[in-house]
Amino acid sequence: MSAPPKTVLAATPEEEAAIRQAVRAAEGRLVAGPQHVQGLTALLADPRVSDPIYDLPRPITPENVARWVADSEALRQAGECLLMVSLDETGEVSGYSRMTVWPGRSSAELAGAARADRQNSGQGRNGVARSVAWMFETLGVRLIGLTAALDNVRSAAAIDGAGFTRMGERESVRPDGSIRRSIYWELSREQWTRLHRL
Repeated sequence: MSAPPKTVLAATPEEEAAIRQAVRAAEGRLVAGPQHVQGLTALLADPRVSDPIYDLPRPITPENVARWVADSEALRQAGECLLMVSLDETGEVSGYSRMTVWPGRSSAELAGAARADRQNSGQGRNGVARSVAWMFETLGVRLIGLTAALDNVRSAAAIDGAGFTRMGERESVRPDGSIRRSIYWELSREQWTRLHRL
């Protein structure tokens, strides 16, 4: 289950309201809906995609994925979550990203994965960078935290390459209550802006 970043920020009431509204509007992204449940189930049924991700609904069944999509949409309406899908050229789900947002802390977390045939293509770092830029610019959050399993070398390289700072480890709680030790990173909007001015 997602946990807010270790660094605690306080948003003004106006900032919090603006973030919630931006999450609800989700401009420029394809928000997951019931029509994507079958494609998401197929994507996540592949252990090469889902095994490294701690917060997915397990077991991966159409019913559990449908509930996850519906719960994510309810959280989006509250301004606290975005579950989005990427489609390939044939219209099939080829990836997903889920942004958990804490508007009162001007903070967010990003999780996601690409279909196995799209992994190891060197696009991970670019995908993380695009998502992070969108979160800072469109959602208006000031801090993003990320985690990856200790042995998830591919994700760690993408996160490091996107400019995040390693902040040690943290315990990530799976939906079944079990714990996964994770590498933990943070990136502030100020750091992001500085990196991209160079």
